[in-house]
Amino acid sequence: MKSALKSVLLALAAVALPAVAYAHPAIGEAAGFSHGFAHPISGLDHVLAMGMVGVFAFQLGGRATWLLPMTFVLVMALGGVLGAAGIALPFVELGIALSVVVLGAIVALNVKAPLAAALGIVGLFAIFHGHAHGAEMPENAAGAAYAAGFMVATVLLHVTGLALGYVIGRVGERQGVFVARAAGGIAAISGVGILAGLI
Repeated sequence: MKSALKSVLLALAAVALPAVAYAHPAIGEAAGFSHGFAHPISGLDHVLAMGMVGVFAFQLGGRATWLLPMTFVLVMALGGVLGAAGIALPFVELGIALSVVVLGAIVALNVKAPLAAALGIVGLFAIFHGHAHGAEMPENAAGAAYAAGFMVATVLLHVTGLALGYVIGRVGERQGVFVARAAGGIAAISGVGILAGLI
């Protein structure tokens, strides 16, 4: 049990490394599947927000386990279309940073939101994440491959969050609550750091 707890904490520490904090690579690099795939996993804000969606989904259980990640991916795709079309969306970077703070706090506090409210929260933040990706998508055939890449990476980040939630649940009731609070707390504090420009 202690080794499982240590593994989870080490994984959280690795995720929180500031070396991958810059979320948006140069537009010139935004071409093809590999760049699209690398984009979500190269930014700490994206990694933490999507991971927290997975943990949040696991905490709610039932239909939320698949509905929250699916909603995030679909609404993120809509946001990507808006960004690629050049349709302005205010406060995108602020929305992305707040997503980390809010989702991290939800996980840390183990908020048992009604499914509709949880879907609304996840969908709102997905728009910002999608817009950031879409605005950097190239306007050619490589754009479709780029979009596919960032959607696949997003799904994998959600699966990672669900797996983290599962591991937290397996650690045991007492330790699991501590690990969940630690995971959410690390994410929320990181979000505050992103907001403040410290990360």
